[in-house]
Amino acid sequence: MKENKYDDEAFFQKYHGMLRSQKGLAGAGEWPELQKLLPDFSGQRVLDLGCGYGWHCKYAAEHGAAYVLGTDISKNMLAQAKARNGGTGIEYRQAAMEDLRFPADSFDVVLSSLAFHYVRDFGALVREISGWLRTGGSFVFSVEHPVFTAYGSQDWYYGTDGQILHFPVDNYYLEGARDAVFLGEHIVKYHRTLTTYLDTLLKGGFLLRRVVEPQPPESMLELPGMKDELRRPMMLLIAAEKV
Repeated sequence: MKENKYDDEAFFQKYHGMLRSQKGLAGAGEWPELQKLLPDFSGQRVLDLGCGYGWHCKYAAEHGAAYVLGTDISKNMLAQAKARNGGTGIEYRQAAMEDLRFPADSFDVVLSSLAFHYVRDFGALVREISGWLRTGGSFVFSVEHPVFTAYGSQDWYYGTDGQILHFPVDNYYLEGARDAVFLGEHIVKYHRTLTTYLDTLLKGGFLLRRVVEPQPPESMLELPGMKDELRRPMMLLIAAEKV
């Protein structure tokens, strides 16, 4: 059974209060860099895996996509997506991304934002995505950075006075499940190394186009805690092309 923490009402209400949930792409610190990696959507068939509130689906549709399918395991997420980011040419479907099946060459673009670290078998999913994409198609995604996921707690190490000392990185090469704490709740995420992310794509028939470790934009640096985000990478952005 795939974990679906986002349909736990207490957890979802906390997520719903986040800046990125309320302001969409403008509230996502990685968006300025992720936007640069996106292809021309004109006339494209787009799949968004783990679409959440559907912000990227709406963006693709507004930039000319012919068809956009957003999938998510969470009914709560999809209810928000339909209410906030519905529109002509956009379809939403409830499903775990590992359970999806499509004919070969069904899509021109596959996107995913901060969802693959919930997937146990990244290699199997990449093989499926390679089949769904046409040759020359774009695969663009973001994940939590391996430095951020390695130790598991996803929190800083604090001194006796509560001051941030450093961010712990341990068991980096020990891939697999982590008991992470997100929004004060325990949730299972999967750690994998940078090599695994990149080499899996290369072995899966993809050409790497860009690899980015985004920093918080200057416009957000005055938000509480944001300057500390310059002390270690939190996210990893990758753009690839099926060859």
